[in-house]
Amino acid sequence: MWNIDEFAGAAHHTVDTLAAYVEESQAGLPPVLSSRPPVELAVRLGLDRWIREGGMTRDTYRDFLDAYLAEGTRLHHPAYLGHQVAAPFFPAALGDFVHGATNNPMAVYEMGASAATVEFAVIRWMLERVGLADGGGGVLTHGGSLANLTALLAARAAAAPQAWVSGAPGDLALLAPPSAHYSLTRAAAILGLGEDAVVPLETDPLGRILPDRLPAALDRARAAGRRPMALAAGACATATGLYDDLRAVGAFCREHGIWFHVDGAHGASALLSPAHRALLDGIGTADSIIWDAHKMLGTSSLAAAVLVRREADLDRAFHQEASYLFYGDRGFDTIGRTVECSKSELGLKIFLNLAWHGERGLGEHVAARYATAHRLWELAAERPGFTCPYEPESNILCFRYGGPDTDQTAIRGRLMDAGTFHLTSVEIGGVRHLRATVMSPATDDKTLAALLDAVARAGA
Repeated sequence: MWNIDEFAGAAHHTVDTLAAYVEESQAGLPPVLSSRPPVELAVRLGLDRWIREGGMTRDTYRDFLDAYLAEGTRLHHPAYLGHQVAAPFFPAALGDFVHGATNNPMAVYEMGASAATVEFAVIRWMLERVGLADGGGGVLTHGGSLANLTALLAARAAAAPQAWVSGAPGDLALLAPPSAHYSLTRAAAILGLGEDAVVPLETDPLGRILPDRLPAALDRARAAGRRPMALAAGACATATGLYDDLRAVGAFCREHGIWFHVDGAHGASALLSPAHRALLDGIGTADSIIWDAHKMLGTSSLAAAVLVRREADLDRAFHQEASYLFYGDRGFDTIGRTVECSKSELGLKIFLNLAWHGERGLGEHVAARYATAHRLWELAAERPGFTCPYEPESNILCFRYGGPDTDQTAIRGRLMDAGTFHLTSVEIGGVRHLRATVMSPATDDKTLAALLDAVARAGA
């Protein structure tokens, strides 16, 4: 039984502490990250004692929470330009809080009717935005990796209906560019195809699919005795933030009867921005799409959508029986569409962000982050020693500082060690670059100028 007074007191303190944490993070007051070694941090947090002895109280919880929040990465910080993870909006945080108390695992409808109904509404909205509302279907998953796996399970079921029972045929292939997210290759291995079944598509020097070279890739697959299960395009690419030509790729897939999958985990949110939705021209020709809310829709991790052109294709992805779950009228259960059974109330977080900010507000958020990345490109072009291989199409920009022998990884390491800026890094055409991903609304021109100054100092 809950001690209601103890819960209420601890919860109020948590809210006050997190409010202060976000406020000081947005102001850029503390370092953007702190990551001391696990052994040292475990001692500071008193983990062994609490695990062995228990007995935490409201007062000792306060001390623990302060120590816990002092370490880690502050995504709301203007200097956070690292991984593609949202600085979540507070309505999504409320959704997490509600789920933490109610714990309705709603893949089985009777376990969370409100949660499931909210998810249905969110999925309908997403299907409308991508152009698959007529006959399409979908489901939310815990992250894009599971979403890609689920979409490819649907593609495998379409190409090899007996694969669930008899195993994956040895002649299936997945066509994907080398710039595709690693989860696609991982999914091919999990599905029993093996990494050798991934046929690389030819790209331009920045990793974008060359549509006129697709026939050659199809010929290579067939010459190797394989038939395409699916072809995957990026919207946008994880490394560079650049979009594939979805219209041209979709037309090729339609001509050759190939399942067209669009990994829109990061970039599909540009559909909400009138100034940027043309980047996704042709997305409505896809057979399956994934779209992460925990990237550009301000939702806390994790919440991703799998969207398919034909609802029945998703229903055929899984064929499972368990007498303790599958019996009688399954009604509105979504467990037959996901890997997960005990699934969080994912739709609530997305819905509350929409309810608070509206579709227009979320679109403005996307446009503003894209504009900030473009501003970084403009500022870097004015600085000696900086080179950018492309003009950004999204909120991601890759760049280098110094000459060909300048160690970009070392530059990043110095910034990270100092806690001044959080950047990532990637290779483009075999050359290491720094990579900035604008996620926080607090990142402004002042931040960008300070970043370039800090990179130049670190590079020197």
